[in-house]
Amino acid sequence: IPAEPLFRSRMFRRAKGAIPMGSDVRHVRGEAQKELVKKFEVFSSNGRSRWQVWSDWITMSAIAVSNATDRSHFDEREKQYLSIAGKYTRPEMEAFTEMLALLVVALEDNPEQDFLGELYMCLGLGNDHAGQFFTPYHLCEFMSAVTTPAEEFQQKIGDRGWVAVCDPTCGAGALLVAFANECRKKGINYQTDVLFVAQDIDYIVGMMCYLQMSLLGMPGYVVIGDTLASPSVSYDKRGLLPVNKGNVWYTPMLRIPVWQYRIFMAQMELVTQPIRKERVADAPKSEPQKSPEAPKKLEEPKNTGKPKAAKKPQRAPEQEPVFSEGKGGQLSFF
Repeated sequence: IPAEPLFRSRMFRRAKGAIPMGSDVRHVRGEAQKELVKKFEVFSSNGRSRWQVWSDWITMSAIAVSNATDRSHFDEREKQYLSIAGKYTRPEMEAFTEMLALLVVALEDNPEQDFLGELYMCLGLGNDHAGQFFTPYHLCEFMSAVTTPAEEFQQKIGDRGWVAVCDPTCGAGALLVAFANECRKKGINYQTDVLFVAQDIDYIVGMMCYLQMSLLGMPGYVVIGDTLASPSVSYDKRGLLPVNKGNVWYTPMLRIPVWQYRIFMAQMELVTQPIRKERVADAPKSEPQKSPEAPKKLEEPKNTGKPKAAKKPQRAPEQEPVFSEGKGGQLSFF
């Protein structure tokens, strides 16, 4: 079954029957999360591993989104999708489709939430030994609000045309989602003015972030890798052309014309950079100007009085930047 039928299958079929004893439904909030948990628990009742079912669903959903827009890694990701799909029956694949549909509708109804991250922790799927304890969304909202002054941010966008925000330990993307919602509240169009860059060492968690960023229309990409050992780097100064070793997942919104034009201009700048350097090197050098003769040394007058203490030069007050800027030209509030 190719990736695209995930979007063409029937969208909803409510689970029938009573909630089984020990169900995780009582731990989640919202009808969408409850319905998704009901469908998820059907796999557990069939003897399948909860973690394996969750990771397979997240992976196939992410591949379905990626292969619809990004053709650079289509073949290997489609092969991975088919390998996972081969382990499940057709009714189970339809259940995966309905779970994805629930995620789409939930984020459309309420974009101000970390739907997958919250569900991930409620289901007990987090790795305690790896320190996977996601920051609650309301704290991410507060952090985004206090680090995004509207005037300063608008000035950055006006000077640069757009800005980039990076989360090096993205988790399910709650902080970036909250940042996008904060931009929307302050009248900033994050779909055209902000590039979102995320990275996480955990593959499944990174795919959860990719799904939420994609479904919320956030332009950018997710890098799977250890931020400390191999941080995300880019060929250009502003992060539009990341070094892609098969671990970069581009969101569909990055394919709209305004971002494609910026990516094209970044590519042209890289191509023409050696030519500009050669022109500067071949340019005729002007003769160095002769320095004027030094004046003759005058005799120092005898100092009869006490020496006056030299005045210390006054330094101009330094203003702390609102945003920190990395080597790649990306703005971050970390």
